[in-house]
Amino acid sequence: MITGSIAAIGYGLATLGPGIGLGIMIGKTQEATARQPEVAGKLSTNMFIGAAFIEALGLVGLVPGLIF
Repeated sequence: MITGSIAAIGYGLATLGPGIGLGIMIGKTQEATARQPEVAGKLSTNMFIGAAFIEALGLVGLVPGLIF
């Protein structure tokens, strides 16, 4: 018998969005660095700030699924 709530599945699926977002962001940053290597420092700084926000969204989606 399966116990739990459907919300846990929803929270788990909510982590897919940030994962896809991270993949796109990192891929585009690498693409931009290959085109203009002189701006790699600025791009990586902005990428890490964006990654922090995306990871925060992923944790907000994942943690309630583990709690409930």
